[in-house]
Amino acid sequence: MASIPRRSLFQLAGAAALLRSRILSAQQTPVPGQQPPAGQPPAAPPAGRGRGFGGFNVANSEPFPPLERRARVALIQGEDRRKNVYNALLAVDKDLQPKLKTRKYVVIKPNFVSTTNQLAGSHADAMRGILDYLSEHFKGTVVIAESSAGNTQQGFETFKFTALPAEYKKQQLRLIDLNAEARFERITVLDKDLHIVPIRLAARLLDPEAFVISSAMLKTHNTAIASLSIKNMVLGAPLHQAPNETPGWNEKRKFHVGIRQTHYNMMITAQRLAPSWGASVIDGYEGMEGNGPSMGTPVPSRVAIASADFVATDRVGAECMSVDPEWLGYVKYCGNIGLGQFDPAKIDVLGAKIADVKKPYRMHPMIEQELKWQGPTTEITPNLGWVTPHSDAQSA
Repeated sequence: MASIPRRSLFQLAGAAALLRSRILSAQQTPVPGQQPPAGQPPAAPPAGRGRGFGGFNVANSEPFPPLERRARVALIQGEDRRKNVYNALLAVDKDLQPKLKTRKYVVIKPNFVSTTNQLAGSHADAMRGILDYLSEHFKGTVVIAESSAGNTQQGFETFKFTALPAEYKKQQLRLIDLNAEARFERITVLDKDLHIVPIRLAARLLDPEAFVISSAMLKTHNTAIASLSIKNMVLGAPLHQAPNETPGWNEKRKFHVGIRQTHYNMMITAQRLAPSWGASVIDGYEGMEGNGPSMGTPVPSRVAIASADFVATDRVGAECMSVDPEWLGYVKYCGNIGLGQFDPAKIDVLGAKIADVKKPYRMHPMIEQELKWQGPTTEITPNLGWVTPHSDAQSA
């Protein structure tokens, strides 16, 4: 049999790749070219988008076995933020207790994407709701620990977290700046060129003796579409330099390397963090729409969501924002690899009905570009969410 020159092989491979790309592009309906009216979510993606691997249908392919276990998610609506959070945790207490009983202490991870804008940062009353629940159902110590994109201690002071230790002396409550604590473990993620790079994650959030509670919010996001409980953990775990340390460095920037890599890197990080995860809580008393996660406008959703299953919590949270959960690549990927239940048929919602509390959140202005992660890669991967070193709080 005659041999084929090496150059011809490369030409044939290139032609095949181009043909495949054009076929897939023809099958994909592009994201609508216009933003919806203010207050309205984007139109749902065409049938088929989001199914299969990578966001588009793959013929004769069913790569991920379904997760059989059911998930229970509490959805509480009311006019008291603190009571909403407390009642949401109480509703799923029997799901939390098996792991909670085996852990030495509790870590509450708030969301300080901004340390000056209360709408973008966790509220002290949400912490009180969690601590009220723990005071009745856990006998160990509790810490509130955060690795803010900015100055964590400033966030504790601005949002009045500094009053909490005196209120919860029985829990020996402490506030910890994970950047200042500077204890870390390394994993690898992809960079913009699809090369692996090391990243430092806060060791406390990986502690097998800790019961980690993600205290998140309902917010739109400039890269990940929505910022919920998994996003709070994944982008809160990477560290940056301690206060007054030089030279400056920030591991959070390694997640803003392209719309496809971002979702993959979030999944990889979640996979490492998940063994310590105990409960996910989303404070949706006042959510954020538009230019999230730090500069958007308020939405009075008046809900709290809680579960032992982070994936199911985020799916319910997205639906409460009228966001198609299939758009959240990182959440769907976490479901695909078994970190939680993504199938709505296997999620039991306790309390309010999603249809009764959902509100139409206006998406980030870059939503069309954000959603391109779902289609085939036919161009240089766009990089979203990148900001100057002086504006880190807007991108984490």
